[in-house]
Amino acid sequence: MIRRLFLTFLVLFLITPAAYADSIKLTDIQLEGNERVDGARVRAVLSVRPDQEVTLDDIDRDLQAIFKLGHFDDISAELREEGSEKVLVFIVHERPLVREIRFAGAKKLTEEKLRPLVTIKAPEIYDPVEVKKSVAALEESYRIEGYHAVKITPELKTDERNESLLTFHIEEGQKILIDEIVFEGNQLIDSDLLAKVMTTKKRWIWSWMTGRGTYKADQLQYDLDLLSAFYFDRGYMDVKIKQPQISMVDDDKRMKLLIEVDEGPQYSTGKLRIAGDLIKPRKELDALLTLKEGAVFSRTDLRTSVLRLTDLYADLGYANANVVPFTSKDPEELTIDLKLSIEQGELIHIEKINIRGNTITRDKVIRRELSLVEGDLYSASRIKSSRNRLRNLGFFEEINVSVSEGSSSSTNQLDIEVSEKPTGSFTIGAGYSSVDKLIAQGSISQANFMGYGLKLDASATLGGASQLYRLGLTDPYFLDTRWTAGFDLYKTERDWTDFSEKATGGALKVGHPLGRFSRGLVTYRYEEKDIFDVSVDASSTIQDQEGASVLSSLTGTLSRNTTDYRLDPSRGGVTAFSAEYAGLGGTDKFAKFELSHRHFFPLFWKAVLSLNGDIGYVVKTSDAEIPISERIFLGGLRSVRGFNTRELGPTDTDPVTGIESFIGGQKAAFFNLELLFPISEEYKLKGLFFVDGGNAWRENEDYFTDMRYSAGYGIRWLSPLGPLRFEWGYNLDPRGEEKSSIFEFSIGSFF
Repeated sequence: MIRRLFLTFLVLFLITPAAYADSIKLTDIQLEGNERVDGARVRAVLSVRPDQEVTLDDIDRDLQAIFKLGHFDDISAELREEGSEKVLVFIVHERPLVREIRFAGAKKLTEEKLRPLVTIKAPEIYDPVEVKKSVAALEESYRIEGYHAVKITPELKTDERNESLLTFHIEEGQKILIDEIVFEGNQLIDSDLLAKVMTTKKRWIWSWMTGRGTYKADQLQYDLDLLSAFYFDRGYMDVKIKQPQISMVDDDKRMKLLIEVDEGPQYSTGKLRIAGDLIKPRKELDALLTLKEGAVFSRTDLRTSVLRLTDLYADLGYANANVVPFTSKDPEELTIDLKLSIEQGELIHIEKINIRGNTITRDKVIRRELSLVEGDLYSASRIKSSRNRLRNLGFFEEINVSVSEGSSSSTNQLDIEVSEKPTGSFTIGAGYSSVDKLIAQGSISQANFMGYGLKLDASATLGGASQLYRLGLTDPYFLDTRWTAGFDLYKTERDWTDFSEKATGGALKVGHPLGRFSRGLVTYRYEEKDIFDVSVDASSTIQDQEGASVLSSLTGTLSRNTTDYRLDPSRGGVTAFSAEYAGLGGTDKFAKFELSHRHFFPLFWKAVLSLNGDIGYVVKTSDAEIPISERIFLGGLRSVRGFNTRELGPTDTDPVTGIESFIGGQKAAFFNLELLFPISEEYKLKGLFFVDGGNAWRENEDYFTDMRYSAGYGIRWLSPLGPLRFEWGYNLDPRGEEKSSIFEFSIGSFF
């Protein structure tokens, strides 16, 4: 291109008469050779004009301007004399039109992933600069996946119509993983501990599936910051982490990372002082500091101390309180003195609460979950509590709570922006249950019915051993009060081993909060039952209850929920106590009590430890026996896994046939210990290991005698269809005809 321009200028210089050596007056300007590019687009960048004096420098600038358009691979200029007219002609040769883009040799990455990285599109004029950018982006995508030896060569094939096929030929090479991470210079902190801090890891046996060991430059830079922060939290304030040295080993099949560390001395905390606007006694403020004089200095403890002080002031209405740490490092004494200067600012009130993004949910449903209202004093903890309450509704995909300036310096506005998510479902289909075998089911549920926060549930299930029809509606804020009101109607029919049972009934429930985390609920239940098709081999306990009965009972429930997120908790607990009295009319007479508590403890790597305990007791209140359906049966997915459903507890043996029948207990207790860990956060998939224990006992037996135990593992998936459980339980001491292991699954609530 440069040579062509040079020759053009040389010709112009030689053929132009001396009179025109300095300037030329043009009669016309023409453009030749453009077929697809609009001539007006080219003329728009020209500076020369007809009937003007132009120089070779002017023409040179216009040639460069045309070239910068990026549409031509050859450009020249000619001066033509047609009689007395002097015409300047720009002759261009268009780059080919890319009609199609192909990838050859791509096996490890799909075309769907590669194509968006190509900045030149089809149909579009070929641009070598864009192709070069595309090659760099494609190669980088391979390097991110560990293919550092990748080579990509673009090939352009052009036909007689000046249309072309652009092919990216890809030589992927072998995937190169990190085989070794070596630290040098670390005298005081072990290399294995430093390696655990990093998100970049060495390859392992499952790298082919998980991608562990892949080198990512951005991730490695983040790891250097993590390593520095790790040292800062242990008092090594002068630490220097050098840029990693990368080398290829094992005939260039593996990668080695060398990270040099200059640890420096360890500093301890010197004098601590709080100054400025103190709204609490100094002792109370000092108690909030996690840094302690004489202890190893920690940057995280410093940050935590600042946040605690800031939160204290923010909770008392000083939303703009500022806590500034001033540090003084003594390299001889190896101490860091700290002064925390506090500026409290003005008291701030909430002037207005703005709600946006709720296309379905009514404003009042959101406002009633807020822990503060317009006019209240600003409170950081109450704002955080409000966000958690909104999150626990389960109505929103995202919840952003922020603060903006009000109409004066002493007011703020609370801005709540939500993104709705589907809260209803319609399901119809078939499946297989470990209890009921073949199942056909249909259901309609809506957790936010008509945007008022009403909970509607209508379902029907037809299985090989059961039928269930249910309709329920609950209003958690009945008539815009804090009272909960609702009802359930149901009809069930189920075949057990020794008998069949059907029931038709309903329940009315009323509840009210008893504090920030606690709630009381009263439920009246009425049910007509019938036990029939009793096996001749069934125990006398079951045979004596054959026939119809009527249940009329009142249940009081006290519950307390302090979990951080009710749909998937990681900390906090759920406690419930219920007492049911049956005998308000009807034939069934008994009293039932149940106490349960489940607690969640966050662990490392986003794992959660869950511990659950449940104890129950059913007692007669008349001469009538306790109904078989109201006794406590353990075993199965909801109590002690590894045992068949309802097959853990007291039995009666037929004196003639010797066949055992499970009759349920009047006392029962069980516990569940679970370790849940994420498998895929993207797909909301978790794994778990568990240990269960428990049993049910007769009235004359003591609690916790002859405890039975099981252990196992499972998978839990928060799928689009709802929470799914797949769990394998192993009986640790099988007896008689008990199975050594049982697989169960369900769709429904996790706990």
